[in-house]
Amino acid sequence: MIAKKLLILSIAGLLLGAYSCQNSKTPTENMQNTNKIPLENFFKNPEKSGYSLSPAGDWIAYLAPFENRKNIFVQKLGDSQATRITNQKDRDLSGFFWKNDERLLYVRDFGGDENFHLFSVKKDGTDEKDLTPFENVRVEIIDELEDEPDFVLVGLNKRNPQIFDPYRLNINTGELTLQAENQGNITSWITDHKGEIRAAIATDGVNNSILYRTTSKDAFKTVLTTNFKESVAPLYFDFDNKSTVFALSNLNRDKSAIVKLDLATGKETEVIFEHPEVDASYMSYSRVRKVPTTISFVTWKKEFKFVDKQVEQLYQRLSRDLGKYEIVISSTNKAENKFIVRTYSDRSLGSFYMYDQTTDKLEKLSEVSPWLKEEELCEMKPIEYKSRDGMTIKGYLTLPKGVEAKNLPVVVNPHGGPWARDVWTFNPEVQFLANRGYAVLQMNFRGSTGYGRKFWQSSFQQWGLTMQDDISDGVEWLIQQGIADKKRVAIYGGSYGGYATLAGVTFSPDLYACAVDYVGVSNLFTFLESIPDYWKPYQEMLHEMVGNPANPQDSARMRATSPVFHVDKIKAPLFIAQGANDPRVKQAESDQIVAALRQRNVQVEYLLKTNEGHGFYNQENKFEFYTKMEAFLNQHLQKK
Repeated sequence: MIAKKLLILSIAGLLLGAYSCQNSKTPTENMQNTNKIPLENFFKNPEKSGYSLSPAGDWIAYLAPFENRKNIFVQKLGDSQATRITNQKDRDLSGFFWKNDERLLYVRDFGGDENFHLFSVKKDGTDEKDLTPFENVRVEIIDELEDEPDFVLVGLNKRNPQIFDPYRLNINTGELTLQAENQGNITSWITDHKGEIRAAIATDGVNNSILYRTTSKDAFKTVLTTNFKESVAPLYFDFDNKSTVFALSNLNRDKSAIVKLDLATGKETEVIFEHPEVDASYMSYSRVRKVPTTISFVTWKKEFKFVDKQVEQLYQRLSRDLGKYEIVISSTNKAENKFIVRTYSDRSLGSFYMYDQTTDKLEKLSEVSPWLKEEELCEMKPIEYKSRDGMTIKGYLTLPKGVEAKNLPVVVNPHGGPWARDVWTFNPEVQFLANRGYAVLQMNFRGSTGYGRKFWQSSFQQWGLTMQDDISDGVEWLIQQGIADKKRVAIYGGSYGGYATLAGVTFSPDLYACAVDYVGVSNLFTFLESIPDYWKPYQEMLHEMVGNPANPQDSARMRATSPVFHVDKIKAPLFIAQGANDPRVKQAESDQIVAALRQRNVQVEYLLKTNEGHGFYNQENKFEFYTKMEAFLNQHLQKK
């Protein structure tokens, strides 16, 4: 199987997001029937989140605040008291899992540097240890080895920072045993249901190859090579553990489908599911019954196709009580008869429930953010419009409550990635801005994932060009609808969305009244020069997708679309936020454009946090950022 890769950055999601205003009214102060919700309520840590069942199903673990940082707590089912088993005070924990009934594993980095370490701790909080205590080394989980209670399979780039070797790791002693040596081109390792490495993905920079071996003692053979634009991604081995895998494939088709692939021949043998409009996302399965269960895909929101009657009946049962919300089964015990269930909607972070299938008992564990009342929040509605060259762009519009949808101040919010997408869900930033009286427009501009290969490829080498046009066209559409006051439009984004923000005020200077750039790229040359070492195998791919500085034509285009070289065009006030330890968008990206703007006396405020990386995670830093953002928007989006 392919385990949950808690730490792996996919190349598809490359960048994954104070001015004072005295004696002036904010947009919300002119609204009726809307309460101004405290800013902290949107961005403070949940009371409890990330629930997980122990393998035997008699304990739960979850994340909860301790000194304003998310730490792991464990609790025996039926008991009222929980025990905190970690003591992190500098940074939230984000990912953990039960390794066996006595021990949990979690990952953490240091100051946002994304060099994650794997830690082990007993459920009583004792014997906590760093299993990968190596400086400037990043760990990846290859396989949790659920049938081996004392071992996991991990990838480490300690021998070569650009590539990951697979190691069998003893979680009690920290002993590492090398399982194979990466020859320099393997980007992922694939195990079968016994935890044996049977396949791998290799790259030469632009072409990906699937390697296969019959047993872990055999040599790998290349069975299929495709250009990176054509993706064949094994999900997991079929349950006979032979040569067939279930895979996501867009080979010879536009939309990714769920297929069966024979690794012995490299041939597709069966199409299990494909959607006419969007890519398939994943196919889940039952480890106990050894059958596929649900296929997921995203239209305007996440949807499921059931391929297993038992799981379909389970969802039907849960929907009887929870059907007002979207339902996700987030954890199960090893026997698959107890389930942690999460609910959510566009206006609610939802709740966690425990469902015991043997007794048909559904019990609420906790609300995620009980201080937010969904009746006070705003609907996120799907929209679509045409770009200037006729492409259909889909997205979401969230309107403030209590006012007519006419001549509103607007915050345009392009997503990061850029090869990612926005989805219908609860978004605290969107709800915060809408509560403050702003309409919020999100769009899945060309290149956004999930809409097929042609739509994705249409973004290649189009940073600042047609990708930016899609965003501008969304603003014009909103003005034509009469919703937006064209004099009160701001743009805000993080990561690639930060680049789009800078490009927006640079190349469409009359469109925006102000802008907020959050860990965004300002210079395509320095961005590509400073990518993390473990992205280097993808460098040729990035050159094809973004641009190759060594190519004169590409270089000219990159200079033309790098905002830092065109600050003379910028006239809208800017607020820029950056983490000093960001490994993806380095601090220099923000430093250089702030310096260039200040030389021209363009109004720019710069918030730099020395204990953050690619985005702010510590609660107090989020509070500071959004407080400054609110004041900044209030100042520049007031009705003249």
